Amino acid sequence: MARRKRVYPAKVYKDPKFDSQVVGRLISKVMKDGKRSLAERIVYAAIDRANEGTDTIDPLEIVNRAIENAKPRVEVKSRRVGGATYQVPLEVDSNRSES
Repeated sequence: MARRKRVYPAKVYKDPKFDSQVVGRLISKVMKDGKRSLAERIVYAAIDRANEGTDTIDPLEIVNRAIENAKPRVEVKSRRVGGATYQVPLEVDSNRSES
């Protein structure tokens, strides 16, 4: 029998303009003090600015590529061997690399 309450995953917000979970998460990260409309304006303005020079590429593709490029691929964890502590590089899990 578990002693703690079960933790359910948070409800994912989709943005109204692109209907994308990725942009919704980006808006939630930018948001401060519950000001979602301001965060949406900031994110949409940034997407429009990034898409100014290129008419052929989908703006959502630009956002996805930027987030993929910003994700870390390797992290270091401390491993104790004998009396010494070593920093061992490990691949980052996909869920962990997005946060």
